[in-house]
Amino acid sequence: MIIDPLSLKLFVSIVEEGTIAAASEREHIAASAVSKRISELEDAFQTRLLRRTNKGVVPTDAGITLLGLARGVLHDLNNITLQIREYASGVRGHVRLSANISSINQFLPTEIKTFMTIHPQVHVHLEVNISEAIVNAVAENAADVGIITMGATYRHDLEYFPYHSDQLIVITPKEHPLASMRSISFRDTLEYDFVGLQIGSALNSQLLRAAHELDKTPKLRIQVNSFDALCLMVEAGLGIGIVPKGAAKPYFKGLRIRSIILDEPWANRELKICVRSLEALPAAAKLLVEHLRKKST
Repeated sequence: MIIDPLSLKLFVSIVEEGTIAAASEREHIAASAVSKRISELEDAFQTRLLRRTNKGVVPTDAGITLLGLARGVLHDLNNITLQIREYASGVRGHVRLSANISSINQFLPTEIKTFMTIHPQVHVHLEVNISEAIVNAVAENAADVGIITMGATYRHDLEYFPYHSDQLIVITPKEHPLASMRSISFRDTLEYDFVGLQIGSALNSQLLRAAHELDKTPKLRIQVNSFDALCLMVEAGLGIGIVPKGAAKPYFKGLRIRSIILDEPWANRELKICVRSLEALPAAAKLLVEHLRKKST
């Protein structure tokens, strides 16, 4: 059986986009041609790969298996092209790194810089995402290396390594009633409006779980997708926020905000590096993991 990589690419696009029409537009191929390719794949495998619903298409069990395998094959084929072509430009490796905003705001910029200084032949493609999406991307071979905040996102089919730890703090506008306090419990913060992160982020999920244990609900007045936006909203008086100390530190001088110690055991968080298998990683990705692990000690 000869499987055309283009058919695999179209199959992955359909699953990711949710409809044949959207995949057709993304890949610049007529919808009828896309449908024909998928029919040929299903005939070749003698099983259905996609199931049509009133909301679009979803993969069958066989389709889910093919999705992970197809992503791996396409990545390997892309790696062949990249590694051969990139001899001319001096880039000889490619690492797909998916990381949460806590690691990007606090640690990764300087650590990636030193890595690329040591290994100028390696190209790092960095993508920011929430921890839950990161572990899924690593498990499905859509990313080589992930950096997450450990918590409910744990999956037994991945390998984890220590990275950094961070300390959560409360930030308030300078004129806020809490601004003069040195430390505060999470329970006492729940009396005030909050500026929170996007739904699904590890920090947002952690705060919701902690509030649920207290039979409380945070008063989320507004939600943003970055720590700099959160700090700006707090300065504007839209509420208080809970952020990693290292992520907020650059804004203390320029913004009219105060920091307060969050007096909770879960305020000390552990960040982890996750991979499918360290031994099976491409050489460039393994070098990056080793570099990040050294920097965290």
